[in-house]
Amino acid sequence: MSEAKNVEVLKQAYQYWNDNKEQAFEHWMELVSDDVNFKSLADGAPGMEFTRRCECKEDLRRYFLELAAEWEMIHYTVDEYIAQGDRVVAVGSCGWRHRATGKEIDSPKADIVRMRESKIIEFFEFYDTAKIVAVTQA
Repeated sequence: MSEAKNVEVLKQAYQYWNDNKEQAFEHWMELVSDDVNFKSLADGAPGMEFTRRCECKEDLRRYFLELAAEWEMIHYTVDEYIAQGDRVVAVGSCGWRHRATGKEIDSPKADIVRMRESKIIEFFEFYDTAKIVAVTQA
């Protein structure tokens, strides 16, 4: 798959994610390989336990369900896509409201995605973990 096609698939997916919030989970599930390797910078840190590594679709489904239980998305904005070979980096920001504390967070965000045959096979998300974990504290 070409770099341009990979970027287009992800542009549509991120726009759908921003516009439809947690209704977009199933759409994203269709975009990942069965053996997807999904990592988050928080890596299961206290207050962000749902961010532990996902090694298959079912792990990722758990991630999405736990994310939605704890957080309400305000926005997910991608400002730039950088592609090289089978990798695409999406750079932007995201805003969330923690359901238990009611506190809001806005963080810079970068996702490094690797694709094969129109499917996401690796995903690593970066954001301000210290700021986000602080919001989980009452």
